[in-house]
Amino acid sequence: MLRVALAELRAGAVETVGEVAVDDPQLADADARLVEPLSVRGRLSSAGEGKVYWRVAFATTARMECRRCLAPVDVPVRESIGLVFATQGAAEGDDSCYLIPERTKVLDLTEALREEVLLALPRFVECRPDCRGLCPRCGANLNDGPCGCASATDPRWDALRTLTQAEPEKD
Repeated sequence: MLRVALAELRAGAVETVGEVAVDDPQLADADARLVEPLSVRGRLSSAGEGKVYWRVAFATTARMECRRCLAPVDVPVRESIGLVFATQGAAEGDDSCYLIPERTKVLDLTEALREEVLLALPRFVECRPDCRGLCPRCGANLNDGPCGCASATDPRWDALRTLTQAEPEKD
């Protein structure tokens, strides 16, 4: 599935198809958790001396918190990317490669997949575009209606407020 013997690549490309469970500890993240298994479909092939290319597509749904009201939001995550794995010598000067440790016989793709899933997650999520968020005083969800806190006024606007409350002049 996500562990491929490097010797298999001598015979040609290797299909990588699998599913990662929602409770897999390697995909645990504090900001998001999977609510459906991560489906993975890819093709691993040799890309020259000491290099391996993995074309992979993955899909899942992650549960995150709305950045305004903290309500849970299910976010679909779908990505199709190409990754390069290389030995220390072959990766010389290329920071975009995932390193293959020396004397590796079986390449574990899980850590690279974990990083790419986390990068595919949106940075911020909103439950809806017009989310009103939480009251800064009492913490009530303002999407459910007004919270009942007295509205705060900025004292710097008091001088202008007196102008609008003044009686108009009579001719």
